Amino acid sequence: MILIKEADIYAPEHLGIRDVLICGERVEAVGENLPALCNCRIIEARGKRLTPGLIDQHVHLVGGGGEGSFHTRTPEICLSALIRSGITTVLGLLGTDDMTRSVENLVAKAKALTEEGITAYALCGAYGVPSLTITGSIKKDIAFINEIIGLKLAISDHRAPNISVDELIRLASDVRVAGMIGGKAGIIVIHMGDGAGRLDPVFEALEHTNIPAKTFHPTHMARTEELPQEGFKLAKLGGYMDITCDLSDPGRMPALLEEARDQGVPMERLTFSSDGQGSWSNYDAYGNLAEIGVTDVGTMYAQLVNLVRDGNMDLSEALTYFTSNAARALELYPHKGHVAPGADADLLLLGPDLELDTVIARGKLMLENGRLLVKGTYETNI
Repeated sequence: MILIKEADIYAPEHLGIRDVLICGERVEAVGENLPALCNCRIIEARGKRLTPGLIDQHVHLVGGGGEGSFHTRTPEICLSALIRSGITTVLGLLGTDDMTRSVENLVAKAKALTEEGITAYALCGAYGVPSLTITGSIKKDIAFINEIIGLKLAISDHRAPNISVDELIRLASDVRVAGMIGGKAGIIVIHMGDGAGRLDPVFEALEHTNIPAKTFHPTHMARTEELPQEGFKLAKLGGYMDITCDLSDPGRMPALLEEARDQGVPMERLTFSSDGQGSWSNYDAYGNLAEIGVTDVGTMYAQLVNLVRDGNMDLSEALTYFTSNAARALELYPHKGHVAPGADADLLLLGPDLELDTVIARGKLMLENGRLLVKGTYETNI
């Protein structure tokens, strides 16, 4: 058991100074002057803020992309990178490379991360169609494989399969039903490129069917100037809009959220993710690869700090895009994404300057006073 004393709690709503009692992998109690039980580890948290652990919905756990030939294949994620970024729940997926990587690799990595102490999920599929699966069926993957909660797909991108609206409808129907049978979110995470078609296929599918808008989770929705408006429209219909963290212009993301609020977008439908371990790439006017690199999962925590410092946003609001909104999008709420009795004990302690002080995942101390306590099985020199 762990008793955290006198933390300033953002659950993400601001609760003020409280104690938090952790028993096993769950939060047992939140309140004032909670008694220290026998054999209880006590953490004095006066002057620190306690928040839910971050949920990253877009990480290439086994590496992603690599469009510059085999030597540019990005490496898989290390547990320590997630812990140092305050990420206690992660959703893994494949990217452009569905030839040298597989759903089997991805699920195995998700299982490994869960064994190492955090919570990890996965998607079947990648950019292309037919979608990669383990069982040979998208529906069976989602229904029967514990880690798999949905499907990955790409549209409006020069690397996308350019599927028809009818094909998109069929995929969405399969994912929706499989999610219902398996008791999971049943979502399609859609990689959005910068093509002129944007979200047109999704809106056409919604117009001609009864598929709930929440089935569609487009990501990279700030890639172009036009995409945010498409995302706002989808959010108003009940879908979700996922924004890839971007710190190149400190004022851009705070301004984007302010614009959404001004347009009456339900802000609980907006989330952020890192695209961690994916390869970012730039192309010249002729479609030739000009530049390539690897995205860091650390952008999640840095973006949270950016919203508070550069966007003058209250921490309670900024946290929602990385915690409670993400948990609801993945239908993991109320076990994930907030601080309350019965919720998973995925918790962060932040210092006075928003520095990451402590990480607790499923009730286990992973990082304390800025010092990493737990690392991946084969990690060295940490």
